[in-house]
Amino acid sequence: MKGYTLTAVIWKEKQGYVAKCPATGVASCGDSPDEALENLREAVELYLDNAKRLGLIRELEAGLTARGKFTASFEAAVA
Repeated sequence: MKGYTLTAVIWKEKQGYVAKCPATGVASCGDSPDEALENLREAVELYLDNAKRLGLIRELEAGLTARGKFTASFEAAVA
């Protein structure tokens, strides 16, 4: 079994929290940040298992294993 270290973005919604993994595009939710993160981990594992079964995991691995990952915040305006 191969493991990956991924990043999650978690934010508060009106009812609960949403967690999203930018590397995979997978999102989940929960009543707390911890629950949302745990649900996301499970959803990402299912996503990766499915990608492996379909023979697509190699296409994803470059983004999942890149050492130079950065996160940043920025502002964008809408007219």
